[in-house]
Amino acid sequence: MKEILRRTITGAVFIVLLLSAVFLNSDAFDFLFMTFGIACLYEYKKLVALKGYHIFIAYLALWWAFIYLVHDRRLINLLMTITIIVDFALLFYLFSKKEKLFNTFQKFVIGLFYIGGGCIFLTMIPYKDNDFAKLLIMGIFILIWVNDSFAYIVGKTFGRTKLYTAVSPKKTIEGTLGGFAFALGAAYIMGKYESIINPTQWMLLVTVIVITGSLGDLVESKFKRSAGVKDSGAILPGHGGMLDRLDSLIFAAPFTYLTLNIFAHVS
Repeated sequence: MKEILRRTITGAVFIVLLLSAVFLNSDAFDFLFMTFGIACLYEYKKLVALKGYHIFIAYLALWWAFIYLVHDRRLINLLMTITIIVDFALLFYLFSKKEKLFNTFQKFVIGLFYIGGGCIFLTMIPYKDNDFAKLLIMGIFILIWVNDSFAYIVGKTFGRTKLYTAVSPKKTIEGTLGGFAFALGAAYIMGKYESIINPTQWMLLVTVIVITGSLGDLVESKFKRSAGVKDSGAILPGHGGMLDRLDSLIFAAPFTYLTLNIFAHVS
């Protein structure tokens, strides 16, 4: 009970911070996720034993370029392609029996695009038709929170069948399916009241988010297992580090961005 209370309080503070940034203005939202990206990179560096601070300079340069300078669709698509390729490489790592596959250069590239690219596309998602779509990004956050919360509740209550014990012994198939079911329901309801995308598209979007987000969570668990630690950090009581909190969002972001662009072209 004490652990659940601590997780709830931390989660509530985190939600208030996000809501404040989203509804204040787009610059506050951009700055918040730039900062989150730095915190996630710091924790990633410790997990994979990547030395030096060059990755922070590269991340800030990439983030600044694509948030404020680059508006060429071809360059944005190139960044998205590279980020997704890196994510698929991480999926190969996830299902590999080896725990350490990467040299120093590969760790640098993975950190830059897995975390840096993920944060950039997470920041880009609300920008639709030159407007900052507050309700779109809040809807995505809500769907992820619904999935995470009910996956935890259903897993704790009914979980019997382990999902992937080699990496994450606590996660269960029942919890994963329960979270997905509630997120689908929330997406359908959201589509009835938020017309940025229709109910069917909301449900397709949450499917992409849940699948890729769950894989992203397992990827980070593999990094932690390889490093021999329980959490990526201790900045968030009850949740561990910032990367522990954002691993699903960061991994799902480029796939979510791609899905929204497909919706825009087929509508």
